[in-house]
Amino acid sequence: MSQFGNPGMNIAAQWIVSIPGQGDRQLDYNAICQWVKAKQIKADTLVREVSTGAMYPAKQIPGVFSDKEYLVALLLSLFLGVWGVDRFYLGHIGIGIGKLLTFGGCGIWAIIDVILIAVRNVTDTSGRPLA
Repeated sequence: MSQFGNPGMNIAAQWIVSIPGQGDRQLDYNAICQWVKAKQIKADTLVREVSTGAMYPAKQIPGVFSDKEYLVALLLSLFLGVWGVDRFYLGHIGIGIGKLLTFGGCGIWAIIDVILIAVRNVTDTSGRPLA
């Protein structure tokens, strides 16, 4: 299985995405990003690079998904969210400081963040969804 960390990999490549009920679609980098934002492609959706035929999860395409992990963010939010550690991890420093100084908004803000992360409604500072 090919990894996207290879020096020869470029984001100008074309990928084929198989989504049940929609068949195979050939997409470029911008289309992949749009489909990810529309939640049509998840991090573990398999994509096939047209030029090499290699298949891998969509989260390995550079710049499409965050380098921050969903499960790590969720666990940090559950156990350390009242101190803003989850937001510091995601790069939201200002929100993290706010949670730290208010003890997670007396716990309410911390609970809201757990829910937001659990339903995958939180992004990193670049606006990319968590992998």
